[in-house]
Amino acid sequence: MKNENYKSFSDAELLAKFKRDKNNFWLGVLLERYTLLLLGVSMKYLKNEEEAKDAVQQIFLKVISELQKYDVAYFKTWLYSVCKNHCLMQLRISKSYNEEIVDNLTASDNEEIDIALEKEKNLIAVEEAIKKLNDDQRLCINMFYLEEKSYKEIIAVTGMDYNTVKTNIQNGKRNLNLFIQRQQNEEN
Repeated sequence: MKNENYKSFSDAELLAKFKRDKNNFWLGVLLERYTLLLLGVSMKYLKNEEEAKDAVQQIFLKVISELQKYDVAYFKTWLYSVCKNHCLMQLRISKSYNEEIVDNLTASDNEEIDIALEKEKNLIAVEEAIKKLNDDQRLCINMFYLEEKSYKEIIAVTGMDYNTVKTNIQNGKRNLNLFIQRQQNEEN
């Protein structure tokens, strides 16, 4: 481990090492990458620095236990969701114990929570839809949108030609939309 440059590892590589080795070191490297993101999201929702710092620590503990149970394909998206859900739960708990907070919530605060919950629902729908794509489409969509790789980088990694990558991304996007629309129609 001494000679490896951990910063150059992708999230997926670190997650795979953690799953394979069951070594929390890899998860620590991965979480260190997103500590400021977690703190920022926590501050946005909790509006208190100490509560936000506590939330980040609780989220770290939750991530350690949850990653043992679930197969997470897109760590950053999943981690953001875990953080947001934790903060929303903290807000709900504090509201149930402190009526003054409920009375002082503005319409925009409630609207922001509703928007966050809707985004969470959409993220889950997208994650589920991505799982339904064929392997090549899933790989290209993941690399292009979630890992923010260029066509050139995707070509270099996958060995696919330009037209194949482009087709997989276009068809993957179309299929994602179809899967999500179908799911929404089933819910209604």
